[in-house]
Amino acid sequence: MSASFDAHADSHRQRCYGCFRPRRLCFCHAIPKIDNATEVLILQHMRERFHPFNTARIVRRALRNATLLVDHNQRMSAAANEFPFGSQAGILYPSADARVLSELPPEQHPRQLVVIDGTWHHAKTLMRDIPRLQRLPRYCLVPQQPSRYRIRREPTETALSTIEATVQALRTIEPQTAGWDDLLQAFDTMVDQQLAEMGPNNHLRRNTRRRSLTNPNFPRVLTAEPQRVIVAYGESTPQHRSETASGAAVSDRKPILWTAQRPATGERFRCLIQPPTPLSPTVLQHMQLDAAQFDAAVSLDAFADAWREFVREGDTLVVYHMSTARLLTAAGLTLPRCITLKSIQFNGSRPRGTLEEVMQSMNIAAEQDPELCRAARRLQNAIRYLDYLRSENIAEDQSLSH
Repeated sequence: MSASFDAHADSHRQRCYGCFRPRRLCFCHAIPKIDNATEVLILQHMRERFHPFNTARIVRRALRNATLLVDHNQRMSAAANEFPFGSQAGILYPSADARVLSELPPEQHPRQLVVIDGTWHHAKTLMRDIPRLQRLPRYCLVPQQPSRYRIRREPTETALSTIEATVQALRTIEPQTAGWDDLLQAFDTMVDQQLAEMGPNNHLRRNTRRRSLTNPNFPRVLTAEPQRVIVAYGESTPQHRSETASGAAVSDRKPILWTAQRPATGERFRCLIQPPTPLSPTVLQHMQLDAAQFDAAVSLDAFADAWREFVREGDTLVVYHMSTARLLTAAGLTLPRCITLKSIQFNGSRPRGTLEEVMQSMNIAAEQDPELCRAARRLQNAIRYLDYLRSENIAEDQSLSH
């Protein structure tokens, strides 16, 4: 009896140390070999090392040009000077100053991609504890669809697993390379096998229902906590790009007009900021502003103080494009939680073009008041677009609950 029990237990303990799944669920045969040109360096948090559903292992096995480093934060920090960073390395890390990878010309793509593997909390601690990472140029993604990682809970509806983020980034940098779809298929194989093991009454039913919505990655905070939502738009000085010693592009844009509103309460914020140099008549005309209006403009520091008073703890900033939010960091401000409307899918795709073009394609009436300046109109259009997405999501969510 005991011998039979031990044999049965042993069959379940046997594990493939390639994919780290039980041998009977090994999917190593499904992992392709990809000749990627961009070097990938994965820094893995120690707690992810033996996680049965970790996806960095799949990435490492698939990419011929990839390195996986794993250790505790402090030891990794001490060894950071030995990290094999190339001269054109960049880190995939969402932040206010991160550049959207898909919006850059090929010559501005990183030649080495550094990826942090771990939970969002782990990623933040690695970034905090390793100063050398903080000096790397940062890049971010605009997810094209919700995560397929149905066996681990993501922190937000737009968060991606390590394998999904790496594939999307590399597909952008080197679209000619073959094998990206095969790699995601291997990932799907692991997920599907685990869901089959869990059976039909698994704990992910709520996530499955959300994915059937028209807006599957619609952030819940926008419907659950509308009083904490601030929609904003800003005008800036004309952009002049320069490059750092590492070749990373740097923008010197500064905010000159910041306007915001809490749609749920009607509270408004508007501030004209003194530009570093006088604005040309062409720029003023483009923004539909008058030079005399800037006689009452405040300093950048005064703007920052006023904005800090307007924003409350727990607020979520909503902008159409991340470049708007970056104006706050240019003023030395810390961003609250930020959501870009351009990253929210509708009917299976994310919006393309300007906000006004998107609204026109969806038959959403745009603000037409000729008395308003461009910033005021764009703020109202962002609010209208958000209201439309929110109403569509609420209506469909309620219909699914009945």
